[in-house]
Formats: sequence, C-alpha cells, structure tokens
Amino acid sequence: MARMIGTLLIENLDRQTPRSALVNNMPGSFLKFSICKNSSRHLFIIGVALIFALVAPAIRAANDQPPILPLDQVKPGMRGVAYTIFAGDTIEPFNVEVVGILPNLMGPKQSIILVQLHGDKAEHTGVVAGMSGSPVYVDGKLMGALSLKFGVFVKEPLAGVTPIEDILSIPTGESGSGTKTLSVRSTQNDNDNAQPAAAGGAVFMASAGNSPHYPVPAKLAQAAGASGDAYLEPIATPLVFSGFVPTALRQYAGNWTPYGMVATAGGTAPAASDDAKIVPGDMVSMVLVQGDISMSAACTVTAVTDNRVYACGHPLFGLGASNMPLARGRTLTTLASDFNSTKIVNAGGVIGTLTEDRLTAVMGRIGPAPQMIPVELTMVTPAGEKQFHAEMISNPKLTPLLMGIIAFNGLTQNTAYGEGSTMKLSGDIDIGGHSPVSLEDMYAPTDQFVPDGTFVASSVQNTFTRIFSNPYEMPKINKVSLRVESTPDRRVASILNAWSEMSEAQPGDPVTIKVLLRPYRGTPVIREVPITIPPQVTRGSTLRVQVSDADSLNRIPNLVAAQGRLGGLDQLISLLNRERRNNQLYVTLLKPTPTLLVEDKELPDAPLSQINVLDQKRLPGNSALLRESAAGEWSVRMDEIISGSTSVFIKIK
Repeated sequence: MARMIGTLLIENLDRQTPRSALVNNMPGSFLKFSICKNSSRHLFIIGVALIFALVAPAIRAANDQPPILPLDQVKPGMRGVAYTIFAGDTIEPFNVEVVGILPNLMGPKQSIILVQLHGDKAEHTGVVAGMSGSPVYVDGKLMGALSLKFGVFVKEPLAGVTPIEDILSIPTGESGSGTKTLSVRSTQNDNDNAQPAAAGGAVFMASAGNSPHYPVPAKLAQAAGASGDAYLEPIATPLVFSGFVPTALRQYAGNWTPYGMVATAGGTAPAASDDAKIVPGDMVSMVLVQGDISMSAACTVTAVTDNRVYACGHPLFGLGASNMPLARGRTLTTLASDFNSTKIVNAGGVIGTLTEDRLTAVMGRIGPAPQMIPVELTMVTPAGEKQFHAEMISNPKLTPLLMGIIAFNGLTQNTAYGEGSTMKLSGDIDIGGHSPVSLEDMYAPTDQFVPDGTFVASSVQNTFTRIFSNPYEMPKINKVSLRVESTPDRRVASILNAWSEMSEAQPGDPVTIKVLLRPYRGTPVIREVPITIPPQVTRGSTLRVQVSDADSLNRIPNLVAAQGRLGGLDQLISLLNRERRNNQLYVTLLKPTPTLLVEDKELPDAPLSQINVLDQKRLPGNSALLRESAAGEWSVRMDEIISGSTSVFIKIK
C-alpha cells in the first residue's frame, strides 16, 4: 500500500518538475516515510498521503498549474536551480542566481529576469542554443524559463528568464478560455528592485536579417560582469537538417537568421515507447519536414500541464496559432563555442501537435499529429532516375520556403547533378476543392555565381507563394508531384529579328512569319511560323504581329492578379495554368481595338459604349484595359528557352 501511494505521488509530481528535482524538493516527512516502514507514524502519513493522492488531481485540475514563483516575489540574490540536457536523455541541474529584473524589456508588461548561471558545464558552455525553455526553480517553485542570452562572442553564463506567468498565460485554444492567466501580477511596478529600461522603450530591433536586441541597463550589466553596452537576444534555436547537402544549407541559411535559428547537421531518432513521457528539462522538436530529408527546430520543455507542453520561453517563428508536428528531441551532445554553443539534437517520434507560437513560449498538445503535405520529386539525368519523398507542414509563410529548399536539395544532391545543365520542370500541385496547378518550364544555367538549381527552386517557391498569398481563401494542398529532367548543356535562344515577305494581306490570307534566333554560342537559325489573317478584320487597318517569349505575354495578366483583381482562387489557378511556357516561341496578331481584362478573362474588341460606362464609374478593381486586342495566337514548341520580343506590321487591303 505504501509503495503504491508513493508511486502515485511521484507520478503526480513527475510531470511538473524534473525527476532529478523530486528528491531535492521533497518534504522531509516523505523521505522518512520511505525509510521507516514499520513506524507507527506511518499510519498517519499513509492517511495523509492517501488523501493528498486523491485530492491533488482535483486541486491541479482547478489550478491547472505547477507551483509557481510570481514575478513580484522575485528578488535579486535569490538562488535557484535550472534543468536541461547536455547529452543523452539525462536532465542535469545547474545553479542560477537572480541578478535583477528588467521591466517591460520585451514590451508592455513583458519583463525579463536576469540571472547568472553557475556550475562547471554551464560556465564552460555558456548559454547554449537549444537551452531556451529550460525551467528555473527557486525553493521548489517554477520561476520561469531561460530564453535570452548576451550577444554574439559573449560566452558569459548570463541569461534572461521569461517569467512563468507570461508563459502560462498564452492562449490554449480551449473554448471560452481566451487568454488564460493563471496567476495575477501586481499592478504596481513588477519589482521594487527593478532597474529602469533603456531610454526610448524596451525593444530595439537590430538591422534586417538579425534577431531582436534588448539593451541591458548599465548598472545591471556591470553587476553581472558584462560591458556597459551589453544587450540580450533570444537564445538561438537549433534548426536541425538531415539529408541536406551543404550547398542547400548555405543557400537558405539567411532565411532562418531573422528567427534566431542556427543551422546544424543532425538526424532523426527512431520512435520509442517513452517518447511522449516528457518532463520539464526534456527536449522537444518542432518538425517542419520529414521523410527522406528532415528539418526540425529544438527547444527545452518548461512545463507539462495535463496534455499541454510549454517550451522555448520565446517564439519559434511568431506564427501565433500553429499546426506542426511536435516530436521528442534526443540530444546527442553539446558543442561549446565562443561564437555560439549549441546542442546537437535528433528528432524522435512524433508525440503531438504544436498549436501556439507566441512571444513568451510555444505550446503543444500530446496526442495526434497534424496532416502534412506529401511531396514527390523525381530527378532524371543521363545517368538515370532518382526519386525523393518527403512531407512538409502547411503554413502560408513557411510552406513556400520549405518547398524551395526541398526542390533545391533534391536537385543538387543527385550524384549526376552538375553545373551547366538545362533543367525541364513538370508537375502538379493538387489543391483540395480546386483544379490542380500544372507546372511546366525550362531553366538554363547562367554566368551568375549561383547554383543552377536555384532557378528551378525559386520558380516553384514563387508559385507556392502566389497560391498561399491569395486574398480569397486558405488553400489546402493535398499533394505535390514534381519531375525535373536535366540536360548537360545551356539551351537558350534569343530573338534577333522577325519579318514577313508580305507587307500587305487580305482577310483570310495565310502569312508566314520568319524569326531569326541565335542559340547560345551557336549559329543563328530561322524558324517559320505560319499564321492566318482572320476573315473579320477591318480592311484598311494595320495589324501588329508580336513575336515574343512567354514573359512578354504573361506580364499584363500577372499584373492584374498581383493587384488582387481576380474573383477567387479558382480564377488564380486558371491564370496560372494558362501562363505561357518559356520553351515556346509565340506569334500574336494584334488589332488596334481595346481589350478589357476582367478577373481571369480577356474580352477583346470591347465596345466603346461599355468602355465609356466603365470609365465613368472608373474601372472596377478587378478590371484593366489594354489598347490592343488579340486576333490570334500561334506557338512553336522549342527545345530551348526563348527570350526577347520584336514586331512586324501588316497592312490589310
């Protein structure tokens, strides 16, 4: 009976504080209980323990929080213990000492506790990337989570702690809860010993591309042994890449810097039966991509309440409400560096869903994982065919970037990949409830000092950006299928000139347009494109024959779409699918009559009366007016990318 009650108490406390902290913070009477089994006092203790075991869950359900130390009770000089993992699955303690309070450092009522870390490992590594979220306890009460560190090239064991009240107050997504504040802070200054914030407010954003900097008052900086112009910044988050070539990491590293990410090589760990049994101090990984390649961001767990997991102590991307897989993190080791010490973390089995990404923490729920977007990429080269399979999260800001990285990595990690190759892209983007978006284009190498795969990846990324940034509805991507065929030479041709042997023609006459093309480092060639003058054209008028590449024809419709003038996502998809392809030579016959563009439709030969009505009302936001109308369009598929534009004029007799 006594053993059973003791187990109940440990399991009840185990999800609130690290296992290693239980013995240290356990009341003396409880320790005696495990030693003197036959003492008469045990009947009393057993009764108390039994009552506590039965009542504690109800108390926790009512309070829904671990024992916390409110910010208004935090004083300089207080000593406590923080918990994190340096290697393996062992949660290790290290001592901390409160230096002071930085009120409103991150915004109104968003204060930070400045602490100094003590202990051999903490002093050797300093504040480590991946340590953010490490819980800090004072007298057995949870004070907050490590979240900030001093700037680059400062390995001082000094850190900022996000108060636990701010962490637990983020939205939980429960109906009727709104923003659930579990402990009320004093309405007066956060702390009588608080130091004034730097002049001009708490937050100072560094130059574009850097994480935010928060200046530390000189008095506190000196007390902590730092320079007078010291500043705090979010502890870096390890962004672990597995299956990615170094070229891909270098190409896209700058995209993650503004979020305080540090790219590291890592891998994945097999799912284990205890993956979901996490406690404060454990590591969790937020999965962005999984499959043949993987990407995940790692943080330390601050608190576990019921099925809710709080971690990081700062935002991951600041997305607000989120929906990405939450996995167990397995720490391989910690690398100490004067520049930026970091944990090397593998993502383990998925244990739930990250639902909140807020200023003071991220929160996830233990349970089912969210649905991801399957991606299939086939790379065809003279050496053979290779396929890659992956899944990525669905998010308007991140999915286009992730798609670009997946495409670029799939191209460049192929053993047959080489610079100087022309690539032909084809594929489909399956969108729920809508027609699929078809992809087809060619991409040739250039003399720019960038990898050739960049152009394919950027094009795919741009298409996803256009889909996700549409102002009409949130798209649901069911699947992405891409196929890239690589040819080892530069296949491009420029339009030099065009002409017709007939300067005059009658309605219904056939006319041959001759186009002079110059292939890259090749001999100019002439291509003939037969066209027909429409029977209904007006005699005495002059028609313009435009010989062009795809971009020249796509420019105006895309401008209409960019200005949000379409009627919905269906119209955007229709426009994307009707875009001309860059490996075709286009000949367009244009009449000197206006064309009205309405949403995704072209209305040639618009009547003057209709134009006048629209002009009086001013053209609606979904319309545009062109001064010419297309009387016909012809194209010739080429085995190279066409660029350039020129015109030929034909008078109608």
